[in-house]
Amino acid sequence: MSRKGVVAIVGRPNVGKSTLFNRIIKEKKAIVEDKPGVTRDRMYGNAEWLTRPFIVVDTGGITLQDSAFAKEIKMQAEIAMKEADVIVFTLNFKEGITLEDEAVAKILYKTKKPIILAINKYDKKETFDEAYNYMSFGFGEPYLISSSHGIGIGDLLDCIIEKLPSFNDNDLENNTKLAIVGRPNVGKSSLVNSLVGETRMIVSDIPGTTVDSVDSLIKVNGQNYTIIDTAGMRKKGKIYENLEKYSYLRSLTSINKSDIVLLMLDSSVPISDHDTNIGGFAFDESKPIIIIGNKWDLVEKNTNTMFKKEEEIKAYFKYLNYASVLFVSAKENKRVNKIFDAIELIKKNLKKRIRTSILNEVFNKAQLINPAPNHNGGRLKIYYSSQVEAYLPTFVLFVNNPSYVHFSYKRFLENQIRSQFDFSGVPIKIIFRERK
Repeated sequence: MSRKGVVAIVGRPNVGKSTLFNRIIKEKKAIVEDKPGVTRDRMYGNAEWLTRPFIVVDTGGITLQDSAFAKEIKMQAEIAMKEADVIVFTLNFKEGITLEDEAVAKILYKTKKPIILAINKYDKKETFDEAYNYMSFGFGEPYLISSSHGIGIGDLLDCIIEKLPSFNDNDLENNTKLAIVGRPNVGKSSLVNSLVGETRMIVSDIPGTTVDSVDSLIKVNGQNYTIIDTAGMRKKGKIYENLEKYSYLRSLTSINKSDIVLLMLDSSVPISDHDTNIGGFAFDESKPIIIIGNKWDLVEKNTNTMFKKEEEIKAYFKYLNYASVLFVSAKENKRVNKIFDAIELIKKNLKKRIRTSILNEVFNKAQLINPAPNHNGGRLKIYYSSQVEAYLPTFVLFVNNPSYVHFSYKRFLENQIRSQFDFSGVPIKIIFRERK
């Protein structure tokens, strides 16, 4: 599963960053499907242009309370330089170049990442004689756009796609990339230190492409694992540590780069929306996932504590019903080794192939136990099915009419597969095709 590129929109306030952000993410036709009960943050969105999917970040959504204006813009630009693959530096045509724009440019000079200049709020009726003024920034020719009217957006998107780096498909066999994510103070650093420190087989720190990002390569039982960007987790005391939205964005970019997501919770406190938001992003990106309840040493226990806590987690993360749940104490290094057993099981389940004859038997039986309901003026009939080659276990069902599929019936069919075969930890895909 190759990762998606990340595009950040940067600029001082009142240049139309959010309008541009909304315009770009709306270019993708929304697919109507039941989504988990997850609140979406307006800070990021999925977009697609010329069949290339990517993630867009509106840095305007990341703000500091009670801070000086200049400090806030500086922080937004730095975050973009850290997390993005391409930066869209946005200015306001009506107001020309301001001192604040120059201040943003000065910060952006520190990055080697591609920067595209977008001059927003442009009206085709107006002449544009100041092109050379904008060229003086040194970011190449500016793109004249109007986010609210859609002028010039196609050309801007062409340029974005051209500048996005291409990512190789992950080599899961030889090196599994792990994202350890969760809200602040759940113990991510302790877990990283426990995994990296205790294995005592750390091979190297691989400098990442982003500013001050360091991936750690470790070897356990002869298997290579990369823990994505541990620098951000180990360095405390920075302004970013207190920024809930930034920690959330950091989680999104780590999930995007990973093969398997380790979602950390603090077992000793109630689950929060922040936890479910991060889980929702892993779900949207169809990532294999392990939910880790850390700080198990702080939980008062009786005979059923672990079972009850697992039930509570599963109730909160209904949409991640395929996730494995583990309880550990990273600080005391207890049960941490079980994480690698769960990862190896996921790798095995990703490669699992079901024989066509057995699969058809499962679906025939499913239709007998629970025939599909009437939906969109008809009733679904499954003729035959097969598993196709794909990174995630993917099943194609040939049916009378795909529009007759109700999402609850699709979920029922997925549960039938899961009850017959162990696909724990792994999302599965079901595709409905009309039998010609």
